[in-house]
Amino acid sequence: MKFRVNACTAQHIGDRAEQQDRVAIFRSEQVAGCMLAILADGMGGKTGGALAAQQVLETAKNLFTEYTPRAMEAETLLRNIAYEAHTVIKLTAMSSEKEPHSTMVLLLLRADRIDWAHIGDSRLYHFQGPDLASRTIDHTFAETMVREGKLNPEEARRHRLAGVLTSALGGQKDPEISFGGLDYPSQNDRFLLCTDGIWAHFNERELGHTLQAYEPRKAAEIITENARARAKGHGDNASMVIIKLDPR
Repeated sequence: MKFRVNACTAQHIGDRAEQQDRVAIFRSEQVAGCMLAILADGMGGKTGGALAAQQVLETAKNLFTEYTPRAMEAETLLRNIAYEAHTVIKLTAMSSEKEPHSTMVLLLLRADRIDWAHIGDSRLYHFQGPDLASRTIDHTFAETMVREGKLNPEEARRHRLAGVLTSALGGQKDPEISFGGLDYPSQNDRFLLCTDGIWAHFNERELGHTLQAYEPRKAAEIITENARARAKGHGDNASMVIIKLDPR
């Protein structure tokens, strides 16, 4: 491995009554230098969202424990986590009055490759230095209309259904899963996994420069403080994972 992983997680309840996001980083006990970052934003009832997000986290942890690159492709692991979590959440919905759903972002890091997957409107940003290299595309009505050329970005943003999810864990349909990856990550790469309680308050340039200028823990503090100030008392749960690849 030509880099050192510098990472942190951060959360704030915002102005909500309950924290329904879940976030974690797991390190492999079987594969040196391998780790899995996960973020989930739960939705549904008074406690259904928190339960759904927790089920995503526990499913990811359990399946990652058994993972080795020789036995399983990275994309297969990420897909298995998504579908198993989807099934568990649906079973919870059948046995209770709750209607739990969750978004999900996963990032699997190894020495020579990074893979990621997402469902819903929680995001993964990949920066090279301060510059945006890529970000996930939200599974929402707005993004679908833009992608299909039916609305321009501004029209989509203002549409009354803009934020409606077109894919989520726990829904009636199997979720749409979007995948991405990076061969041979380098010490210039930074990653931000975050819920809409974070990204709704920032442009990509500001996020990239913050991740470039500060260590992950300090960057998370600055991003959280700014999100809280900009929410003006109406803030959603705000959660993130920051991963920075530093020289060894």
